[in-house]
Amino acid sequence: MASSFQAVSTVGALSYPNAIAWSDENLIAIASGHLVTILNPALPLAPRGLVTISTGEPPFTIGVVDRNDLLTACLLPTSLSRDTRPCVRSISWSPIGLAPNAGCLLAVCTTEGRVKLYRPPFCDFCAEWIEVVDVSNRLYEYLASISFGEQEACTTSKTSDEHATENRLANEDSDIVLRRGRKRRKAVASRIVKDSISDEQDDETGKERQELSMVLYTGTAPLKVDNSKRNVSASKSKAKPRKKIPEHSTQPLITADKYASRSSMLSSLVVAWSPVLQLTSKTCSIPQNGSSVSLLAVGGKSGQVSIWRVSVPNYFSIEHGGVPTTATIVALLQAHHTWITAISWALLDSDSSNPHVLLATGSTDGSVKIWLAYNEQLLKSTESNHASFSLLEVIAVDNAPVSVLSLAMPDKFSDKILLAIGKVSGSSEVWICDVSSSKFDKVGLYEMHDHVVTGLAWAFDGRSLYSCSQDNFVRSWILSDGVLREVPIPSNTPRLRSSTDLPDAYISCLGLAVSPGNLVIAMVRNFDQDLLDPMYQQRTQKAAVDFFWIGAQQVNPLSDFSPDVVIPGFPGKELVCWELNILWSLKQYENQNKPLVVWDIVAALLAFKCSSAKYVEHVLVKWLSISFVGSQFQMGLSAEKILPHVSKSLSKLASRQLHLLNIICRRVILSELKPEQINCKEQNLQGLDCTEEEKLMMWIELLLSSERELRERLVGLSFSAFTSLSLRSHSTTVSSQPGDWFPVGLAQMEQWVSLNRDVVQDQLRVLAIEVGKHKERNRLQLSGNASTEKCSYCSSSVPFESSEVAFCQGVGHGHKLARCAVSMEVCPLTPLWFCMSCHRQVFRLPPETLFALPEYPVDFKSSATNICSKPLCPFCGILLQRLQPDFLLSASPV
Repeated sequence: MASSFQAVSTVGALSYPNAIAWSDENLIAIASGHLVTILNPALPLAPRGLVTISTGEPPFTIGVVDRNDLLTACLLPTSLSRDTRPCVRSISWSPIGLAPNAGCLLAVCTTEGRVKLYRPPFCDFCAEWIEVVDVSNRLYEYLASISFGEQEACTTSKTSDEHATENRLANEDSDIVLRRGRKRRKAVASRIVKDSISDEQDDETGKERQELSMVLYTGTAPLKVDNSKRNVSASKSKAKPRKKIPEHSTQPLITADKYASRSSMLSSLVVAWSPVLQLTSKTCSIPQNGSSVSLLAVGGKSGQVSIWRVSVPNYFSIEHGGVPTTATIVALLQAHHTWITAISWALLDSDSSNPHVLLATGSTDGSVKIWLAYNEQLLKSTESNHASFSLLEVIAVDNAPVSVLSLAMPDKFSDKILLAIGKVSGSSEVWICDVSSSKFDKVGLYEMHDHVVTGLAWAFDGRSLYSCSQDNFVRSWILSDGVLREVPIPSNTPRLRSSTDLPDAYISCLGLAVSPGNLVIAMVRNFDQDLLDPMYQQRTQKAAVDFFWIGAQQVNPLSDFSPDVVIPGFPGKELVCWELNILWSLKQYENQNKPLVVWDIVAALLAFKCSSAKYVEHVLVKWLSISFVGSQFQMGLSAEKILPHVSKSLSKLASRQLHLLNIICRRVILSELKPEQINCKEQNLQGLDCTEEEKLMMWIELLLSSERELRERLVGLSFSAFTSLSLRSHSTTVSSQPGDWFPVGLAQMEQWVSLNRDVVQDQLRVLAIEVGKHKERNRLQLSGNASTEKCSYCSSSVPFESSEVAFCQGVGHGHKLARCAVSMEVCPLTPLWFCMSCHRQVFRLPPETLFALPEYPVDFKSSATNICSKPLCPFCGILLQRLQPDFLLSASPV
């Protein structure tokens, strides 16, 4: 098997499939026992985040069951449950933009059946993530409000055969995880029976016998008995004889079957987030102001899937975490009649104004169902509606329970999806689904593994599939011409390195995930504790995360295996594959709907740069020739000939292309220079020969020209928005709502235009003159647009001399102050947004229009109304965040 280029251990053992998830902001979550460990793949040994599963959750009161029904077959799974400490069963990351700081939310489902949503502790200065929504509590409240659906339809209880099947499937499901002792469960059950009999015998002496009843709960591990309004665990029944339960209980008396049904409806098993759904036709990389939502699907033991609509916050903040997260149940879908074990989403026609959402559900009966969602009902409905989904297809080949599902929507097909199904038996099925014609073609049934398939992940636009299993094997598959065939994972890696000296004592693999750029896979595996040192290793090393390069994966037939640049010791075929896959990955990020998270691309290029800087330059020059210059220039030109043509065509490029160019320039080509040196034009190129220095200066000039182009667009949007507001305003004060973008820093922008009159375009100079006229005519006093600025430390005046930094005119040398990257105003002393790429600071967020511009606008006025602010860097396009201290976790999108 290929060697990992970095690995890191976890303190908790893995228990369930799909135990790893990779977020859109480049964080990895691992479900390790009673913890969710969150780490940064760019710094795997750096501080981590944690979600600790608490014990002793207050139970849900769902009714009273007659004591004689205590040992009914349908209650045995609840009566015999003795999980002293719950562990994590399923995890899923939300799309970017749902957290109060515009990051991702993490959904966690435990073995108790509880589902909660967590946000990053960006303002709490702790490692523990913060709970924001208890989905299980809201599900209980909804089910209680409709009497658990028992009044709407006369649904029959499960038969004993169905419960026997459910118990069998539960046992099969438990074989996947680390199992508890069965002898202890039997002993506890026998104690329950003995205590019940002894109490009845004691009650017969001289007193009128009462009808005893048992108050049952769900949501916690043990079965409990209500004795005089005091809950006592059944496992502690040896202490004292129980008192009689009062005749009048606050809970309704229900049958055992009804209790089992309610319990299963509240017992969740798996969670999955959908992609972002836009309520409007506008598209942007991070939605806001309630215009976009994501759907959270929660599958449970009853076979139902509850669909929750989680809206994007009305505004984003890094100063406090009090921005509310709204979660509304919009559908309760009876997808199967047995346990839901796997869920996956897909978005069709993502570029259209009305994309379709597909939901795939897998069950313990071996069936997989494909559902088409009615977007309008889901996005606008205020109550649960089971008619929001229509069944497209039922896939059932054998009775082996489904363990994992993976959906992919290739960009080359607008209405086709790829579905991979992993089974407990070790086999997997692959299907190609044409949604427009409702045609479902089976590619094949493959015996991929000998044990449970615990992970499936598509990569490279559905051309490659990766699978892992409890048998500790990870395999790679290529889908070509309707046939799936196994290929080896590339064994050669650029600049092979290992983060820690971990023992090679793996026993099982419980999940894998593909990086946002599709150049890295991360897999989690348990250690065989018998092979570890009991003193030093067994205590802290329960499992590990391994990272593998897959950039050399051949996904298409190659006509030429000879690379243009040779690296000694590296196979030429793999170099060609690396070049093609890096170019493909860079091309994917030109889509403005895809968040800019290019850590794996940057890491791969930097690793190759250590071995051959010429190879990296060759790949990037080829990228510039294809995406920026066009086909009119022949391939194979040098950087000295391509870079001047790129500089001349910057105004014709989309903002997303400029952002991507700036990141590559800063993080790869100019990686030896500090971001602050580039920003202030203080480059130190001593020690380089004349040729290398001249080439680096060309890249620096290209970067500065690209950032100036973006600055012009931002200033033009601000000027145009100001003139539009001044024409519409009838008062002397103009205000904005939270989350809306409002032009600020106009005085600083006017001075910047004046300082750069020789390089800015004529349209910007004309807009600056119009802004001055509107100010004099209307005398608008706009907050945040003062022409004079004061020092935050000594209140001295601060002149405008640069868009990056400022120096006050106080006594002595004066204070050095940072300027906002958006408004160019002096930054206050409050917490600021920070860019991990260019290290600029922001306290006035830029408009979303800036990130969607296809080129330099001919008329800025056409896009100056109804604009939302976005927590994105105006020069790099990546998600801004609050700068964290070194002892806390932070994301690294680049």
